[in-house]
Amino acid sequence: MRILILNADYPRFLSWLYRRRPGLENEPYAAQMAARNASLFGVADFYSRNFAGLGHVAADIHVNNPWMRAAWARERGLAVTDPSPPGAPAARDAVPGWLQRAVAPFKPVLRPLARKVGLSPRLDAEAEKILLAQIEDFKPDLVLNQDLFHVDTRLARRIKQIGRPILIGQVGISPSRGEDWSVYDLMISQMAAVVDYFRQQGVRGEVVHLAFETGIRDILPTRPQDNFDVTFVGAVSADHQLRVAQLEAVAQRYDLKLFGSGLQSLPSSSPLHRCYQGEVWGVEMYQALRASRITLNSHIDMAGREAGNARLFEATGVGAFLLTDFKDNLHTLFAPDREVVAWRDVDDCLALIDRYLADDAARLSIAKAGQARTFAAHTFRRRVEEILTHVG
Repeated sequence: MRILILNADYPRFLSWLYRRRPGLENEPYAAQMAARNASLFGVADFYSRNFAGLGHVAADIHVNNPWMRAAWARERGLAVTDPSPPGAPAARDAVPGWLQRAVAPFKPVLRPLARKVGLSPRLDAEAEKILLAQIEDFKPDLVLNQDLFHVDTRLARRIKQIGRPILIGQVGISPSRGEDWSVYDLMISQMAAVVDYFRQQGVRGEVVHLAFETGIRDILPTRPQDNFDVTFVGAVSADHQLRVAQLEAVAQRYDLKLFGSGLQSLPSSSPLHRCYQGEVWGVEMYQALRASRITLNSHIDMAGREAGNARLFEATGVGAFLLTDFKDNLHTLFAPDREVVAWRDVDDCLALIDRYLADDAARLSIAKAGQARTFAAHTFRRRVEEILTHVG
């Protein structure tokens, strides 16, 4: 089977990737793809390499990378507008923090309107034309679309017309309301509530969790010595208000090291500003997790009572001790108190940090067990096998 994975990257990550390797935007498409994969950010090529490992032909397209897209087009003699140089600030950064916090609960309903007035991420006509040419060139039997916003249902219908591939959509947040999702043969999400929503729309939906790529253990640099007592890696945005409250309480008591983005959305009085260590992506993120005695996890507000974000598997996968927020389904993924530890409220979180900073043996034992569980049950190989089972 020929399998194509569509993905999109954060603009801030793209700026970082091209800034750290000046001139990358002028290199061939294959070289840019190799650099993107080597960063290990997000899902990198983890899906495609595991589909390939099962005997399929698989490839990735990063739909919102203008430099990679332009290189592909030029190499095939297609006319293309030269993209702006890397490094332009992300539009989101210009939105005041108070406004981000105010609109966060209403995003699923506001997205269709935002798209109509040009405030939602989308591909322009040239980008769509090149994406469709890439799909024509690859001739996929199956397309896994991991970005339902850049590749919306209208564009998905155009993709479906190219050889009638099996079309799977994957989303980990509440999808936009008012869309006709019937173009998809299958929708997958780590959130059962999202799967239920698609089923209510008459579309087949299945729970498929995120995962860890075990192959990166052979790529990461030497494991750092424990340098940090308590860390958090991730965003602190208007979509994470419960997370912000928890981290601010931790910051008042411990030397919290915060790696990530979104600080501009917080009031200047937030203690998280003094904890900030900058952004880390891919390899650097994994190294920060590995250098932590305790690393914290807190799900996005819209996750509700469900566990399943990527940090669960990234942190345990590299052998970090994970202190995560309690969710009703956590026990289906990890054994609480044996493979991860879960906090139920802020006071509980603080008490657990105290306990496990003082008990090296217990902390290391739980971290080792958590890694073993991830390697046994939460790998990308397992996930692609699940996906193929659902379509075949």
